[in-house]
Amino acid sequence: MGIIIAILLFSFIIIFHELGHFLLAKANGIRVDEFSLGLGPTLIGKQIGGTFFCIKLLPFGGACMMGEDDADDTSEGSFNSKSVWARISVIAAGPVFNLILAWIFCVILIGATGYQSTEITSVLDGYSAQEEGLQPGDVIKEINGRNVHLWDDVRLYTLTHPNDTPYEVVYERDGEEYTAMIEPRQLEGDGSPLLGVTSENFERPGVFGSMQYGMYKLKYWINYTVDSLRMLVTGQVGIKDMSGPVGIVNVVDDVYQSAAPAGVLAIILNLMNFGTFLSANLGVVNLLPIPALDGGRLVFLIIEAVRRKRVPPEKEGMVHFAGFALLMVLMVVVMYNDIMKLF
Repeated sequence: MGIIIAILLFSFIIIFHELGHFLLAKANGIRVDEFSLGLGPTLIGKQIGGTFFCIKLLPFGGACMMGEDDADDTSEGSFNSKSVWARISVIAAGPVFNLILAWIFCVILIGATGYQSTEITSVLDGYSAQEEGLQPGDVIKEINGRNVHLWDDVRLYTLTHPNDTPYEVVYERDGEEYTAMIEPRQLEGDGSPLLGVTSENFERPGVFGSMQYGMYKLKYWINYTVDSLRMLVTGQVGIKDMSGPVGIVNVVDDVYQSAAPAGVLAIILNLMNFGTFLSANLGVVNLLPIPALDGGRLVFLIIEAVRRKRVPPEKEGMVHFAGFALLMVLMVVVMYNDIMKLF
């Protein structure tokens, strides 16, 4: 069951990504030759309005083929016949649509379940927070200059910045802001260092509040992705901690199995939460200046906009080909690690 759900979830996220490219291409008068879900040989397809819509054999990935790699095609309606700003909008639309989808999921989730606020409900004995004078009812506003709106923000920062201590914590009490320097402390029985404060305050913000806190939740997932990438680059985590398609299927199955006893609604909300993570992750990663990804293409388009002259297509193509080859090698390594984790 996990495989089927993972394919459906991942396929929906990919379709939404490609839909961004498709809609902006159409809005800019760009001809779209093919809109596909999956990779490899075509299973089924149909020509509609000049675009061939199809489903391919391998259920991962997708494409919106606009002829962007054909530098010689500058005919009317071709990708390369449009202004650089039009092309930038088309390429950026895919990742942006992923972030929009993640925000929509966040709004639905917060509307359905509420959010855990940063209001402190208890201060634990023996920890730095108690010594610094924090009290129940105080609301944490910042940690080391990063604004926090959800308790998830607090947990994420302490998890991904274990060496940036003591933390400069800005909190609000009776309308006034105060600052405390809090050093995480690990007492007997603790699995990890703790700030010594907890929050059990859940709030239901209503329709417009859900839209606002949906943005805060999206910001949390963006920070989650960026912080994870930073830890990967700095060596705080390794490639073995990354997951690919096999790992995603395994996680989706775990989510489904754990939520199933609580009913269909619990399954939907839990899978939507994981879908939020996947969509936000895909949006952020695709905006990175990595060759072969949307972000890599944007780099060349921005260079073209600045110098008002296109980078020679053959040189750009070589860079993207090298980036694609490296990404394929990384995917194989990650997939191997995922398979080994199953045994």
